[in-house]
Amino acid sequence: MKYAQVFPGQGSQFTGMGKDLFDKFEEAKKYFLEANKVLDFKITEIMFEGNQKDLTETNIAQPAIFIHSIIESKFNKKKGGIAAVAGHSLGEFSALVASNSISFQDGLKLVKVRANEMKKACEINPGTMAAVIGLDDETVKNCCLKIKEVVVPANYNCPGQVVVSGEKRAIINLTKILNERGARRVIPLNVGGAFHSPLMLPAKKELEKYIQKIEFKKPLYPIYQNSVGKGVLSVEEIKKNLVDQLISPVLWTQSINQMITDGINNYIEIGPGKVLRGLIKKVNPDVYFEL
Repeated sequence: MKYAQVFPGQGSQFTGMGKDLFDKFEEAKKYFLEANKVLDFKITEIMFEGNQKDLTETNIAQPAIFIHSIIESKFNKKKGGIAAVAGHSLGEFSALVASNSISFQDGLKLVKVRANEMKKACEINPGTMAAVIGLDDETVKNCCLKIKEVVVPANYNCPGQVVVSGEKRAIINLTKILNERGARRVIPLNVGGAFHSPLMLPAKKELEKYIQKIEFKKPLYPIYQNSVGKGVLSVEEIKKNLVDQLISPVLWTQSINQMITDGINNYIEIGPGKVLRGLIKKVNPDVYFEL
């Protein structure tokens, strides 16, 4: 049976993540220790014993989730039959490693650069995000266009759930309009900045430079990328889409619908948490999930 592996992004981290894998598998321990070396600090200590505040910092959360996802993928008992991979935001880097397009070490270096540059961009251009519940995609998009400050749809997560991203004042003003248009809820998110918006432009330039230093291979299976919402095999396209992703919306609903159109109805979520399982079931309740 053909299936897709899907990998989570920021927000799925938790204290103690990966400790069970570290204790149980000698090979997993090697990956964790290699990660400490690549990052030049003991991320294992923060993952296993750090508090939630530490783990929420984007320069910690991103590598922690990536490391956990890749190590878990190595010990996933479900083998063979992979038709595609996809990852939500940061998860796209996990998907690239899982599809053998880049190595674990290079993937972690890219994630480190991405996380650090995003943190710097947050300091240069402060912003925030909010989840909009109960409005269709087009309505949210049109409401964003009414705001003079920078605010855009950032994550099309599933029908009736869009995350918006932008300047703090813009989010406040937008919330009023969304409530007037009948949003069930507009939930401010506890994030470090306006991810997947034009406010991340400084990070995009630096990531683009670093991506050119990494060796990419054609992936073993199509990777359904966030910025285009379709399966990609071309190395040059993959690299371009990875860079664009920083300032473009995550087309998650569109990606899942395209996978279903392409005949992929079975999924397995690899990494901390089960966020994607819930989102994908809301896109289409008839898909099947492996445990």
